[in-house]
Amino acid sequence: MYFKDGAIALILLLIFTTLSIYAQDKPEVSLGGALRFNYNYSDWIQESKNTAGQFGFDVFRLNANGGYKNIIFDAEYRFYSKSSGGSMLKHGWVGYQFDDKHQLQLGLNTIPFGLMPYNSNSYFFSINYYLGMEDDADMGIKYSYADDKWSLAAAFYKNSDILSFHSSEGLSSSRYSYDIVGRNKEMNQGNMRIARRWRNEYLNAELGASAQVGGIYNIDTEKMGARTAFAFHYLMDIGRWNLKAQFTTYNMLPKNEDEQKDIIEMGAYGSPYNIVAKGDTYTVGIAYSIPINKGILDEIKIYNDFGMMDKRVAETTNSYQNVTGAMLTMGPIYTYLDYAMGRNHAWLGDEWTDAFAKEANSKSWSARLNLNLGYYF
Repeated sequence: MYFKDGAIALILLLIFTTLSIYAQDKPEVSLGGALRFNYNYSDWIQESKNTAGQFGFDVFRLNANGGYKNIIFDAEYRFYSKSSGGSMLKHGWVGYQFDDKHQLQLGLNTIPFGLMPYNSNSYFFSINYYLGMEDDADMGIKYSYADDKWSLAAAFYKNSDILSFHSSEGLSSSRYSYDIVGRNKEMNQGNMRIARRWRNEYLNAELGASAQVGGIYNIDTEKMGARTAFAFHYLMDIGRWNLKAQFTTYNMLPKNEDEQKDIIEMGAYGSPYNIVAKGDTYTVGIAYSIPINKGILDEIKIYNDFGMMDKRVAETTNSYQNVTGAMLTMGPIYTYLDYAMGRNHAWLGDEWTDAFAKEANSKSWSARLNLNLGYYF
């Protein structure tokens, strides 16, 4: 089924591109993609210890973007293994470029929230990603403005990416970015982000704030709950150094049938888990870039990303993530070598379902050595 869906998507993409070339006056269409492989050694998995880790396929992706006059589009489709959710649209939108400062996007576009485009340096993203607040795309309309000093984005999202309309079975977790799934759905969400940037020959800095307000519709009770999230971020580049920092607070109030309001189900990559409905996150990342330009190696970027999730629910234990690593750039080849540590973290430890929820109470850290190798074309 996943291969069939992916093949259909690929055929439609090629047909669309061909029709655009012949139907439009002078369209601009660019195609690209990536093929990535992944090795990981996880110290909490006995088989990983016995076999010294595993090496296999990560993802194959296709990208298409372009436009005609002021009409633009951008799309990315990803093909994972069936166990990781199968094939899925990461983002896909059409838009209008008013001028070099004003733009409108309609479709599955990235929500304007926090540090953009990423609040992290590593393959693992920050802890915000696993809570649905980094590199998340939803279905709606977004307006953005940017000049040399200010950037502003305002958006309305009708819902997260829906794979089956009006289904009583709940939302599927076969998606790229984390969304509310199961018996609840994200609905009618408004986002606003504003940032001020300072640039000179020595310093590049940005200070910004984000707000998110929306609803949570429960399939069983047919009632609408609420959710809010707010963030303040700071970005600074000095020479070869880069600093990223963000504070985020969120609150979700679902109208569940069982009156359970402290936990909500999130999902991506085909596997859902629970998170606490109220929390704060603190993230900070520092990186240093070293130009090489010898042989096939162009640059090495070393970094450390730290994140903490403060669960604002009684009788809970906080979640932590720390990733120390390096990214090697070799022309079209990008390689991430990461040593990721986690505590009460679904992806970094032996507890999956409730690692980000109130039942989690791990007293030790788990570690994963990860190598991701990708060819981008």
